Amino acid sequence: MNKDFFTSYGLRIGAEEMIKEIIYFIKSDDKKRYKIIIGSDSEGYAGDNVDFATAIVIHRVGCGGRYFWRRVKLGRFHTLRDRIIQEVMLSLEVAKETLLNLKSFDAPNFDFEIHVDVGENGETRTVIQEVLGIIRAYNFEAKTKPQSYVASKVADRHV
Repeated sequence: MNKDFFTSYGLRIGAEEMIKEIIYFIKSDDKKRYKIIIGSDSEGYAGDNVDFATAIVIHRVGCGGRYFWRRVKLGRFHTLRDRIIQEVMLSLEVAKETLLNLKSFDAPNFDFEIHVDVGENGETRTVIQEVLGIIRAYNFEAKTKPQSYVASKVADRHV
């Protein structure tokens, strides 16, 4: 799987460079509160391929933020549940890598969330408890629709 990310401007950068950008962004105004939020979304296309986009947002609470994203194409998914679970697993993979890298670069304090593109309305309501359980098993805080803007808005732009 490609480990490179893209900036919001579409520039390709490596994971290490992205971590340095996040740390620089936090240190440039270290009096503010920060949240690092990860979310994934997917879109099925003809030929049974599914595109998955994962976004990492560094939110300077009350003052905007920056984001990075990457996309992967995976094969066939027979059910919506399988696709949602794959979105969660991609978010968790990126979350673990990102946190490990941030710790190795001695990042300043921040809050951390995983956003999931599921909600109480629509088809995805049946998998909410399952995906929240998976995320909580990794000790991450999870948000669902309508609070899960990183998955449902930011990552959605790139699938």
